[in-house]
Amino acid sequence: MGEFVRLEVEAGIGTIRLDRPPVNALNNQVQAELGEVAAEASSRADVRAVVLYGGEKTFAGGADIKEMAAKSYAEMVAFGTALSASLTALAEIPKPTVAAITGYALGGGLELALTADRRIAGDNVKVGQPEIGLGIIPGAGGTQRLPRLIGPSKAKDLIYTGRFVEAAEALELGIVDQVVAPDDVYSTAHSWAAQFANGPAVALRAAKAAIDGGLDTDLRTGLKLETSLFTGLWATEDQAAGMRSFIENGPGKATFEGK
Repeated sequence: MGEFVRLEVEAGIGTIRLDRPPVNALNNQVQAELGEVAAEASSRADVRAVVLYGGEKTFAGGADIKEMAAKSYAEMVAFGTALSASLTALAEIPKPTVAAITGYALGGGLELALTADRRIAGDNVKVGQPEIGLGIIPGAGGTQRLPRLIGPSKAKDLIYTGRFVEAAEALELGIVDQVVAPDDVYSTAHSWAAQFANGPAVALRAAKAAIDGGLDTDLRTGLKLETSLFTGLWATEDQAAGMRSFIENGPGKATFEGK
């Protein structure tokens, strides 16, 4: 368990909790701990779904600008590469993931939220990629994941202007998927994740791999990937249990072991 990032597990749900007051700024140590926790969440069989959470006040206010400003070019190459790798490790957790966004998700904070499969935000949040105001651009996935999520034109507007986006517009743009009262952010995200706690873990992993892998390639290759993952599930116990339950008891009554 890291000093600023920890994985809390209960009833199949892992909460990756950022805790670096006041705004969970992403410095060298947070970056390293995010990568470590992503690996742990990926490997633990008792973690079936994951919530990314920065606490009640703010999700993540961005990178640690004071630390970054003091770095040389060579140091930033190392830091930027490591930060991108850590966030990619979060995006590649082979389980359903959801970001519970409170307060602010700005710069690296929004890039962190973009690694999740789903984003649930409080109605008072502000999100954005304000790096342009510092004379730089997003460097941890913002120029890649955001356009894939909302389209290049809308992403360019946000990245070129660096403007902050409030909850209602973030929902309209598709940056977040659901807006709730601030006090309900974590519980709503947790409830979404909890529906997978006893689900077919191997099939869920295959679904995520098929969708994410297909988005990175052409349709023909994506369809081949889908077929491979689809047919491979006939080697799992959950496929046999799910189909047997459907035949004997009807839909929606199967019990899965995640094997």
